[in-house]
Amino acid sequence: QVQLVESGGGLVQPGGSLRLSCRASGSMISVYSMGWYRQAPGKQRELVALIITGGGTTHYADSVKGRFTISRDNAKNTLYLQMNSLKPEDTAVYYCNILRSGVNYWGQGTQVTVSS
Repeated sequence: QVQLVESGGGLVQPGGSLRLSCRASGSMISVYSMGWYRQAPGKQRELVALIITGGGTTHYADSVKGRFTISRDNAKNTLYLQMNSLKPEDTAVYYCNILRSGVNYWGQGTQVTVSS
């Protein structure tokens, strides 16, 4: 089993920055990928950024390329999402995800609101 706890969300003005954290506990053996998803009201959950753990390859949604950076600290079992130049359309609940042995694990989500 894997447990995920996100933190770092909040209210920020357009153009501002936030860093989300996701601390994982439990077995991290055979983790294929770690990533961030988001879901805005009335919309489907979408991929924001992903790391393939085997080679460290990263993937980003086109809407966040150049503004968001995904990273991880293996020693702390923590995944990060640095979000810069935030826009109102980035407003959503952000979820941490781990794919391990064919099973998806999700955190409880953290709200990010971009508004003046």
